[in-house]
Amino acid sequence: MGVGFKQIRDDCIAILIMAVMFCMPPAISAASQADFRDKLTPFFDLFSSDSGKVDNAFRNIDSRWHEGYVPMLLEVQRFTRDPDVAVRLIGLLHKRTGQDFGFDMHGWQQWLWNREERRLPYYAMFKSMLYGQIDPKFAAYFSAERPARIRLDEIVWGGVVQDGIPPLRSPKMMAPDEAHYLADDNVVFGLAINRDARAYPKRILAWHEMFVDDVGGVPVTGAYCTLCGSMILYKSQAGGSTHRLGTSGFLYRSNKLMYDMETQSLWNTLWGFPVLGPLVDQKIQLERLSVVTTTWGEWRRRHPDTSVLSLDTGHVRDYSEGEAYRRYFATDELMFTVPELDRRLGNKDEVLGVIFPQYPDKPLAIAADYLSEHPVFQDRVEELRFVVLTDASGANRVYEARDVTFTHWDGQESVIDANGGTWSLSENKLIASDGRSLHRLPAHRAFWFGWYSAYSHSRLVH
Repeated sequence: MGVGFKQIRDDCIAILIMAVMFCMPPAISAASQADFRDKLTPFFDLFSSDSGKVDNAFRNIDSRWHEGYVPMLLEVQRFTRDPDVAVRLIGLLHKRTGQDFGFDMHGWQQWLWNREERRLPYYAMFKSMLYGQIDPKFAAYFSAERPARIRLDEIVWGGVVQDGIPPLRSPKMMAPDEAHYLADDNVVFGLAINRDARAYPKRILAWHEMFVDDVGGVPVTGAYCTLCGSMILYKSQAGGSTHRLGTSGFLYRSNKLMYDMETQSLWNTLWGFPVLGPLVDQKIQLERLSVVTTTWGEWRRRHPDTSVLSLDTGHVRDYSEGEAYRRYFATDELMFTVPELDRRLGNKDEVLGVIFPQYPDKPLAIAADYLSEHPVFQDRVEELRFVVLTDASGANRVYEARDVTFTHWDGQESVIDANGGTWSLSENKLIASDGRSLHRLPAHRAFWFGWYSAYSHSRLVH
């Protein structure tokens, strides 16, 4: 999020600064008016062109110092365009915290997020008013009454308005013979539900980060977080409702946060459940479905009857292979801060993330390079034995193994077990010649830093 959308981001920042300089924050109840002016006005006065207001704001914040001011000042620091205010903000933070990160915002954020959260009761209101000036829809995300499962100071604006990176809703598909824009080595995300095979090219989804579709009669949401390198397929129905999800415009640990249209709750993409808003207490968990990252040539060979995304998305983008996020993908550097990095792998080394609903507290990450060297890999999570089969395109598919030990596969359709039995591979199951079957299990690729940021207690195979 952010790359390719610099102009949108800059326009939003300009609107924000004008709003806080020339307009009071949205009206609140009369009973809270005095409390609002006393506690929050100084932070908004830091944007003022009136030097007297700015001086008074700094005196007020300094004299009433609370550790909960740190995230508020860091958010002001992000948006101020006054160099004098920026220098004074850093000076105040240094004075009050004893930390000396200068203008290294990553350093300040990492330090903050590795300390106990000291959230002030009006911090949510501050975020609501601050970001509500960028997009009025943002104001609904934050309030003191909204339950949260994550720290509010770790919810970071990604640089665009709500759905500023537009999801593809019921996108136009085409037959494979019509997809002249695709080369065989282009990366696609493939799925097959109830004999309905679909291919969603990465070169298109990198610009949209989400599709909402009906595949094989099942409503699904495909969430592609470009920053953390994960493509996850969810069943949209959960908790008795079909959740209409979109891109919130905010991030948590460099992982996009979704929102639902009905309640404006924020959802963690990697976890698949609400983390802020009225749905938090309803114990909703989206069901993961199987998706594979492969090449167009390999997917089409396996599924000649597949359909594939059309370039006619209703949006104007450069959908060339590798164009979106080119600079981001070319380095190991991060665009947004995370609390901790694990150096056992490179930040953007790819892993296959495995987390089973039976054992939600036992996540597993397997290095993609390791799987390429071990095309038949068996392991277990508690009592669940499984096998990962990796083909020449690098595509990983996970199946339950039960009491079967697999020894070899031809990289195509035939898998051999330890007794010499042959199993046929499909997207949904492995089928033995005697009729036994082993079902596909959901798993997805991700950058190591992104997976670790969500599942720091994960076991790593590498």
